[in-house]
Amino acid sequence: MRTEIIAILAVLLAGAGIGAAQSNSQFVKANQEYAAGDFNAAVSDYEELVRSREDTPNLFYNLGNAYFRKKDFGRAILNYERTLALDSHHPEAQANLRIARDEARALELIPSRLGRILELATPNQYATAAAIAFWIFAFCLAALILNRRRRGGAIALSILSLIIFGTSAFAAWTLEQGRHGPGLAIVTVETADARIATADSANRVLALPSGSEIKVVSQRGDWVYAELPNNLRGWIPAKSAEKVRF
Repeated sequence: MRTEIIAILAVLLAGAGIGAAQSNSQFVKANQEYAAGDFNAAVSDYEELVRSREDTPNLFYNLGNAYFRKKDFGRAILNYERTLALDSHHPEAQANLRIARDEARALELIPSRLGRILELATPNQYATAAAIAFWIFAFCLAALILNRRRRGGAIALSILSLIIFGTSAFAAWTLEQGRHGPGLAIVTVETADARIATADSANRVLALPSGSEIKVVSQRGDWVYAELPNNLRGWIPAKSAEKVRF
């Protein structure tokens, strides 16, 4: 198992997709530090690139690997999630995310039944389908206006395309606002206690291991109110978690 993990966690030192970050000397330096086993230095250099708004999927992927090597599973999961937010089909990040969650025993948000169905495609795929359907509808509408004969087929196609447009637009919006939407955050401390109120003395709702998912609903001072795994809600210290999307 350990050999398998080491193989999966190999840093992407070459190959397509790195783009601008690969030409950055600091990115190359961080990769070299990772390869030499200096994970603290690698994390420092990768994080500096993130702060400078270098946000390629493989930068976050390599940063997640470096945190994994430091056994900081919460931040490893955070950066694998950031990788997938930019590239939902990044296979190495998907595999490593599963491994990191198992190592951390992290809790995940439970998707709704509708959410599980809609996750068969990505928001971008739904948006593309909506755009295509819209233009088909517009073409059919123009055809109906300009040519009054053969109306039956054009009317049927226009209705179908309008239904596809509405359904796809709704699906894209629902996914963007749902479990993996802008409110998604990852617990980055060893354990975060969710409570019923904004006080350390308030009753505990749930203990969240490092790497657990939450969905931030609102913030009050140094506390955030969030949807939690197991269909619960509660308050946790804002410093205990970081949002996946900046």
